[in-house]
Amino acid sequence: MAQPIRITSKIQLRDFDPDYHEGLDKEKTRQKTDKLCLRISQLQQRLFANSTNAVLLVLQGMDTSGKDGATRAVLQHLNPAGVQVTYFKVPTAEERAHDFLWRIHKAEPRRGMIGVFNRSHYEDVLVVRVLELEPREVWTARYDQINAFEKSLTENNIILLKFFLHIGKEEQKKRLEARIRDPSKNWKLDLNDLKMRAHWDEFQEAYEDAINRCGPVWAPWNVVPANHKWFRNYVIARSVVRALEKLKLQWPKPKLALSRVKIK
Repeated sequence: MAQPIRITSKIQLRDFDPDYHEGLDKEKTRQKTDKLCLRISQLQQRLFANSTNAVLLVLQGMDTSGKDGATRAVLQHLNPAGVQVTYFKVPTAEERAHDFLWRIHKAEPRRGMIGVFNRSHYEDVLVVRVLELEPREVWTARYDQINAFEKSLTENNIILLKFFLHIGKEEQKKRLEARIRDPSKNWKLDLNDLKMRAHWDEFQEAYEDAINRCGPVWAPWNVVPANHKWFRNYVIARSVVRALEKLKLQWPKPKLALSRVKIK
């Protein structure tokens, strides 16, 4: 049965299969993804040249869901000068001394750029909620604050693309075990990942609430089945291309009268 990617109404995550891949062929889809990634590179040049808009990818998901892998795969052909990737980890003392959106505002991509948030402001209604780092009345108020913040972004020419990388619990187990077996991946294993895994059900509930409460028409979520890395990358690349093509950006007109320019 088909399942939606772009969410336009309230959902229950248990209805979403992390193995879903639209019945597509793996190798053919990889070839399509390669073409989409090259297309993103072409469109990035026009985005940078015009500098009227920015694009922001928000990547959320459980550990091993592929936030890093998707970033590498989808943006592999881009000019690094036009890309800004921000990782949001445990807040520093300075960040904790400000409101929770302070560090997010600082990381907004400027116009002409493609930005990536590897984790984001949603950590403050996910980890903060599950681990009870703040009282309930504090984190529940943040849903409305997030909606207002994202509304401001979209009103200021930032194209917001939000992706929840939906991985299954058994698939996560396999990927964590791979980090133990493979010496080249040992460094990735963090005991904190296991701590978070122990709260799997609570995180699923928190993600479901975040998607349902912070998915207005101006900033909808994409629930991306992430058990198959090739399909995950395809869905994200496809979404980025659609967003950039929708802008219908043309090459900007030259600022100089080129017919009068003489190169000696």
